[in-house]
Amino acid sequence: MKFNQEPIDWKEIFELKNIILNLVGVAFITLALKGFMIPNKFLDGGVIGASILIHEITHISFGILVLVLNIPFLFIGKAVLGKTFAIQSLITFIMIAASMTFIDIQPVTSDRLLIALFGGCLIGMGMGFVIRSGAAADGIEILALFTTRKIGLNVSEVIFGINSALFLCAAWSFGISTALYSIVTYFSAIKSLDYIANGIEQYTSLHIISSKSEAIKSLIVQKFGKGITVIKGERGYLPHAFHEKTDCDIIITVVTRLELLRIKEEVSQLDPHAFMYIQYIKEARGGILRNKAKH
Repeated sequence: MKFNQEPIDWKEIFELKNIILNLVGVAFITLALKGFMIPNKFLDGGVIGASILIHEITHISFGILVLVLNIPFLFIGKAVLGKTFAIQSLITFIMIAASMTFIDIQPVTSDRLLIALFGGCLIGMGMGFVIRSGAAADGIEILALFTTRKIGLNVSEVIFGINSALFLCAAWSFGISTALYSIVTYFSAIKSLDYIANGIEQYTSLHIISSKSEAIKSLIVQKFGKGITVIKGERGYLPHAFHEKTDCDIIITVVTRLELLRIKEEVSQLDPHAFMYIQYIKEARGGILRNKAKH
């Protein structure tokens, strides 16, 4: 394990944007847990899900369980992701514990499908906002972020594997029906988490093959300010004319979701017959990209 020895960045910890994102994230998590999930014995994954399960069985304060069970993961976060991250996450854990202990929210609904969908969506959004602030709302996220670096899976995939045993425990303790609804809650949560954490800035690789490649290169670089890579290729090899071929440029650029639609529309105006395909990518760094990742 490579230990992170960077000093604490107090400026980042107390940056107004990060504080607001953290507060909003904790507010969504508290609403999801107290307004939807805990009153109806629904589980999320990770430490929060384990805390709900233990709370229902032992009646130990949920806030205390969240704080105590998350502490061991802070040491992993400190070692791998730095002291700043560990302190930000500790502050988040304390806020979740305090809000769950002292804030009273009445159950919003008892409809199981609504709980699964809206409870999961809210808690996923909350965790996504916390991640964007530079912290983690659940110790399992810290473990998942570390594992992601080692094996290349995204955070959601790692968390899903870790949570499988938890849902089996839920089926044993609360019944198969509640456990199945909890799985729906979990899937709703991870989709919301992915969208908030990556959001409209999620990167996409756009490939373009066109006879008007020079004009398209100029459009992408000059108008949109994006970097491009050009691969020399051949086009042709059609079933009715297999031996006919021409040299071509394969233009590759990495864009966000918002930029993708605009670029595709303008490329189509330049060349209605341009061949385009996209690939969704998990991570992009370097080149002409904004550094949006905190971890």
